[in-house]
Amino acid sequence: MKLSHFDFDLPSELLAEYPSENRDEARLMVVNRKEGTIEHKLFKDLIEYFDEGDVMVLNNTKVFPARLFGNKEKTGARIEVFLLRELNSETRLWDVLVDPARKIRIGNKLYFGDDDSLVAEVIDNTTSRGRTLRFLYDGSYEEFRQKLKDLGETPLPKYIKREVEPEDHERYQTIYAKNEGAVAAPTAGLHFSKHLLKRLEIKGVDFAEVTLHVGLGTFNPVEVEDLSKHKMDSEQAEIETRATEVVNNALVKKKRVCAVGTTVMRSLESAVSSSHTLNEFNGWTNKFIFPPYEFSIADCMITNFHTPKSTLLMMVSAFMGHDLMKEAYAEAVKEKYKFYSYGDAMLII
Repeated sequence: MKLSHFDFDLPSELLAEYPSENRDEARLMVVNRKEGTIEHKLFKDLIEYFDEGDVMVLNNTKVFPARLFGNKEKTGARIEVFLLRELNSETRLWDVLVDPARKIRIGNKLYFGDDDSLVAEVIDNTTSRGRTLRFLYDGSYEEFRQKLKDLGETPLPKYIKREVEPEDHERYQTIYAKNEGAVAAPTAGLHFSKHLLKRLEIKGVDFAEVTLHVGLGTFNPVEVEDLSKHKMDSEQAEIETRATEVVNNALVKKKRVCAVGTTVMRSLESAVSSSHTLNEFNGWTNKFIFPPYEFSIADCMITNFHTPKSTLLMMVSAFMGHDLMKEAYAEAVKEKYKFYSYGDAMLII
């Protein structure tokens, strides 16, 4: 498969600027791979497709307020800093993206907060991910992290042009988010409400949780026509014993295992045993799933609608079949489904 196989016309008005009014009332396209059928539902209707003993695997990562705005020393130029990854907690060293990047040099100092109470110095200008900053802060590590939280902003994706609003703080986070570390939300999970989770639980659906801290690499464009030459950014993932027990038990009983989101699917496929069961996992994964690909764990997937040429679209194509994916996406555009992070959802069975 080549990059050009994943291109399609996406009208800009279909990019969702806001989430649906209620989490579980986003639209849901249900695609049946075996039958080749497409149905139009609401997200809360997905309960109709699951039975007692089926398993949903959720990504419990929590988004932290990774976007900071500071001012450069001397010139006072406004600089946006996006926290990507903590490199060293003792020395307060972070990998970041800066915008505008051309204005930043090694040794420059940046000041954050109305009282300039947080200062950072540019240590390295040459990393593949952008810049390395050392934050200069005298308080304890806990106080420093709290300071980042106080000054940080919810990191909505760049395609959303509006200002961050108070409701984004809650809505750009799943209701089951626990382990902080993501700089982007696992968006398929945004559609679950407490009420829907309770209804699924009452019906006898089991839940397993994994953690994959979504990085900005998830949005990185693919720039090579030959997909085998694309390198994914590594993301940190953890699958604990309980999750493996729940999933493997469902596999033995031939129950449905549903990956809630591409991040869950990537986590599961990074931890497959030689006998096609789920192993524990704690480390980094740069797994890139594109057609053709043989999936080992999940036989069902919930995901949002993805943008042209994205790695996420390639995974969906691998899971549902390329021709059916193209048909479903043409239908989504025709029926004006909302795309991307705050967009509508698809259930692939």
